[in-house]
Amino acid sequence: MATLDGFGNFGNGNFAPDDWGKGGFGSVRLSEYLHAIQTVIKLSFDEGTWVKAEITSMSSKTGHYYFELAEKDQFTDKTVATCRATLWRGQAQRLISQFKAESGIDLAKNLSVLVKVRPNFNPQYGFSLNIEDIDSSYTLGDLAQKYQDIVRQLVEDELIDLNRNLPNPFDIRQVLVIAPEKAAGLGDFQKDADLLAQHGVCEFIYAHATFQGIDAPKTIQKALFDSLQHWQDNKQGLPDLVVIIRGGGAVNDLAYLNDYTLAAMLAQSPVPVWVGIGHERDRTILDEISHRSFDTPSKVIAGIRNHIANVTEQAASYFDSIQSIAHYAFNAGLAELETLMALSQRSSKYKLLQLNQQADQLLEAHHYLAQQHIKQAQQQTEQLMREMLLQSPKQTLERGYAIVRLNGKPVRSIQELQKASVHSIDHQLAASPSIVAQGHGQNIVQIDMQDGQASVQLDTINFLE
Repeated sequence: MATLDGFGNFGNGNFAPDDWGKGGFGSVRLSEYLHAIQTVIKLSFDEGTWVKAEITSMSSKTGHYYFELAEKDQFTDKTVATCRATLWRGQAQRLISQFKAESGIDLAKNLSVLVKVRPNFNPQYGFSLNIEDIDSSYTLGDLAQKYQDIVRQLVEDELIDLNRNLPNPFDIRQVLVIAPEKAAGLGDFQKDADLLAQHGVCEFIYAHATFQGIDAPKTIQKALFDSLQHWQDNKQGLPDLVVIIRGGGAVNDLAYLNDYTLAAMLAQSPVPVWVGIGHERDRTILDEISHRSFDTPSKVIAGIRNHIANVTEQAASYFDSIQSIAHYAFNAGLAELETLMALSQRSSKYKLLQLNQQADQLLEAHHYLAQQHIKQAQQQTEQLMREMLLQSPKQTLERGYAIVRLNGKPVRSIQELQKASVHSIDHQLAASPSIVAQGHGQNIVQIDMQDGQASVQLDTINFLE
């Protein structure tokens, strides 16, 4: 450990009387005290040391580079240490070029770096660090680790595939474009976008945001939120597509876009998000969560143009198919109608023939039945006539029956004679076919017979009811 021995009175403790301070304590000049500290630091840190820090500011002047390095608490992000650092002109060009060649990253603010430093204390300018070397692999590893941490968090929160799983827009008519103002990538995009807009194919609305620096994620989120809110309020809906584009840049410039909050917001967008950031070799966390990812802004507008062309061709193909199907269906229906009409005609003729035959058969049957009924009626009439003739009074008398009258009225039952107190009828043969006899009492009984003979006991008279 270095000591202060050999540095005059300050080193050996011998001080002049005027060096004594109040209360009898020794005192030294500030320059002497700081020179002593300078010496201690030189002797204690005679070799460079690798230190991890974050660049919080960076500037250059006359070939020299000046940095502000800091350490932040990993949980609270609060600064716990800070120090100035200098990269002198003699080494600056070599180290910065080497860092860019190895990492593809421009040495800049907000990068985490591993630097080899040697402390320097100057009594006039204070304490600082002199940078002697920079390890580019550490910075790359730190960026990659942050990138993977964000991806892992998006996967755990089930956001990584949310926007990608949205259905493709059937037709792209209105597009919200978020890009840095006056950026080269935006100009490339607008060359084709303006042609589509001029022909009324698609409408593009532009919102501008900062894509570089620590505030880039917040400005992009604000531009997206404000634009969608304005769109919904004024157009009563949402755009068909959100496009986020910017041209190429240094890896550390694009690293500002690797932000979890921004990625989560875009992942949960109800509108498909198409991203075209940087060049072919560049990739950000927005490429991981987007509905579609393109290498450059020019390829995004090419994708929109191709999508519209494919939809148009598909619509034309559908129209041709519908027209062909309709034509086929019409012809098939017409042929079927003609077939049905022919079948109907044949069926009608056959049915009419059947009906005619059935009508003839019915007529014949009715004619036959009528004749049978007439014949039967004639037979029944003849039978009735015969029966009537057989049952005439004359025929009845010829068969041995007699007509009995009581007081001039026909007697239908023996009870009528019994009531009249007629018990027997005695008569004599007379020339008349009728016999008139005096019964008991005043009753007169007349019996008409064919031969005029009657000898009747009342009990033996049979009456036909």
